[in-house]
Amino acid sequence: MALAHLASIVAALPLALDGEAETAGNTGLGIISVVFIALGWIGLFALWYFVFRDRSRSTRDKDSAD
Repeated sequence: MALAHLASIVAALPLALDGEAETAGNTGLGIISVVFIALGWIGLFALWYFVFRDRSRSTRDKDSAD
């Protein structure tokens, strides 16, 4: 349910910018870009922390041995 809400917000984003991407004032688009880049880096860190870290690997190996 939350994913559908997020998808509708992202789909409505170009309409909310009201063609701002085509004009000289791209402040809103720049802010949105910086936010999504930051979220991407946070997502990559979370993926590394919870999946690829040595401690996570050892925990998964213990669980699969049982």
